Amino acid sequence: MLKEAITYRIPKDHSVRIVQITDPHLFADPEGHLLGVNTANSFEAVINTIKALSYPADLLLATGDLSQDFSGESYQSFVKAIGPLNLPCHYLPGNHDDPRIMHLHMQGKQIYGQRRILAGNWQIIMLDSTVRGKPGGHLAEEEFAIIRSAIEAAPELHVLLVMHHNPIKVNCAWLDQHWMDNGDEFLQQMAKLPQVKGMLWGHVHQQLDSHYQGQQQSIKLMATPSTCIQFKPLSPYFALDVLQPGYRLLELRADGSMLTNVHRIPGERFAPDIQASGY
Repeated sequence: MLKEAITYRIPKDHSVRIVQITDPHLFADPEGHLLGVNTANSFEAVINTIKALSYPADLLLATGDLSQDFSGESYQSFVKAIGPLNLPCHYLPGNHDDPRIMHLHMQGKQIYGQRRILAGNWQIIMLDSTVRGKPGGHLAEEEFAIIRSAIEAAPELHVLLVMHHNPIKVNCAWLDQHWMDNGDEFLQQMAKLPQVKGMLWGHVHQQLDSHYQGQQQSIKLMATPSTCIQFKPLSPYFALDVLQPGYRLLELRADGSMLTNVHRIPGERFAPDIQASGY
């Protein structure tokens, strides 16, 4: 089950620095709006903010829902938009993506669909949590097998697991219907593997920083805001937040610890409209 890996020649005693972007929901039409927000414009604003920060990143992770309309043009727009960052980009599908169209059109010199990334003292494993035709997620046995085989191949490396769906509920009743439905099992199994230090996802359009405490270790859990609309935390019903689009920076340290922060674009440029259709 071990898949082809991408290797970055980062010294083992150095940190691995990552930018994560998620859920841009792009359209073929650059004027496409999602709940009142032009997603191409909000995505461009996030990319410009990242570029201006000059964070010394090694790679970019895009964690699903890159498209809103399943169009080839939306993926092409994504590739073009991230060009100014000049970073290798590793992507995975979300529930709004069509994996076949995605892989066909996510093409570029630094665009990668490989599932396993080796960098410094870490390996990053990109997981597919999608279920065709459903908004919720599930981690298939094949994905568990990929994790196990990757760790068996390099047991000395720390592991970051990356996916689209949330493996824990976020206390939004409407949103928690669409979580990873075997998330409890996933967390229990991963807590038995001392190499697994963190889990990173999108999907929930809000920030979450927490931990899962297993019998043997604690795993850092991280959800990241969308580059377009935001869902209001702790809401029992569908509700939008007024917080601006964002992204996450991570520093994976050689000792297995992590530093991470969520950043948002400045100002109040993007205001969602709950009355608008589209989600």
